[in-house]
Amino acid sequence: MLAQLQKIGKALMLPIAVLPAAGLLNRLGAPDVLNIPFMNAGGNAIFTYLPLMFAMGIAIGLAKDNSGLAALSGALMYFILNFGVIGVNPDINMGVFGGFIAGLFSPIIYNLVYLKFDKGAFFNGRHVALILNAIATLILVVIFGFIWPTVQVGLNHLNEFIVGAGAFGAGVFEFANRLLIPTGLHHVLNSYLWFGYGSFTDAATGIVVNGDINRFFAKDPTAGAFQTGFFPIMMFGLPAAAMAMVATAKKHKRKATFGMMLSLALTAFLTGITEPLEFSFMFIAFPLYVVHALLAGISGFIVNLLGIKMGFTFSAGAIDYSLNYGLGTKPLLLLLVGLVFAVVYFVIFYFAILKFDIKTPGREDDDENAIEEDEEELATPATGDKYDAIGDKYLKALGGADNFTVIDNCTTRLRLQLKDTNIVDQDALKRAGAKGVVKINDTALQVIVGTDVEFVADKLKERVEK
Repeated sequence: MLAQLQKIGKALMLPIAVLPAAGLLNRLGAPDVLNIPFMNAGGNAIFTYLPLMFAMGIAIGLAKDNSGLAALSGALMYFILNFGVIGVNPDINMGVFGGFIAGLFSPIIYNLVYLKFDKGAFFNGRHVALILNAIATLILVVIFGFIWPTVQVGLNHLNEFIVGAGAFGAGVFEFANRLLIPTGLHHVLNSYLWFGYGSFTDAATGIVVNGDINRFFAKDPTAGAFQTGFFPIMMFGLPAAAMAMVATAKKHKRKATFGMMLSLALTAFLTGITEPLEFSFMFIAFPLYVVHALLAGISGFIVNLLGIKMGFTFSAGAIDYSLNYGLGTKPLLLLLVGLVFAVVYFVIFYFAILKFDIKTPGREDDDENAIEEDEEELATPATGDKYDAIGDKYLKALGGADNFTVIDNCTTRLRLQLKDTNIVDQDALKRAGAKGVVKINDTALQVIVGTDVEFVADKLKERVEK
């Protein structure tokens, strides 16, 4: 089940990846920025048709061949489902959930038949999958046409509970979000609150939008509750924790530690991508990571208590903060809160690392018997491409080409299906630059690489497909 949820979490990243484009177009074209109406309308269009983006993106992510026809299958299923249930009950509004359901169900038939028929014929497996999915969606229309009103009532009650919980609810969400990072399931948790929770009618277009992110960009004054608390953590708290690790590093390793931590801290500050930094202490000091999750929850509680609102398209970094400053509520106060969290993080990490002798980067025990990389590993590849050397190291550490069944990636992680994860050399992966390794089970493994994960994934695919 965990492996399947991992796949869903990875698939969700594909449609979410379009949001930065939507946010840029929306904000740069807004009247308070460049005032270019067609640019603003283009960004709003992506938010408006986000359920369709989810149907197509999730379908591609879960399809075994990641084919464009899988996306078409997801879109077909979405249209039939979304408008079919309205025919059963005009009061039904599935919102973004229509896209989720279509994206989740369409790959089931697609993966079963896409290779079952003659590829040369027009009615090959992929085309047959489209027809079968259209028929199967009629069954879903009947099912959801009758059960969705009850689900809709339940979601309304959930909305009321979340709203009633106020700042406390936001704090619990952000705590749970950080705590799920090691498993990669935080995307699944985020989906409802960011893309399904609440509704607001956009005054400019008259369109009803759902989800904390969409409502924020539609200028809903109550939106941003489940986004704002991440800004003090990602822009200030974690970069300060990185500097605490530098300050506590051994003297002869401090320079190298500073170089590594500075890049991770800047990545977190500018883009809000924090996983490489979090994985630098997550497994070697999990109690400290739990403290980090608690601080994230406290941040969510405090900013909501103070009435601060801010949103993002991608993550809570300085880029999103700058673009969305004009839409925020008390945005300057958010910076002050962030500075306070920077001090708190630095103090806690500095004294905890020294007190409990935590082996964070730069404090590892010097091992005179450590296995040194051989000349072949250290040699500069003839191509001059550093990722060729990294790809070779990763391939060897992961058990060789014969050990791979699926190579995939999200924003910062390799998501791998292997024949046997027990033969993976985790130390060799870390020497090759991996920030962390998460073993899901005997066949599923995640490797936290960083923002250049796509280049590493491409090199692995090249070597495995030879």
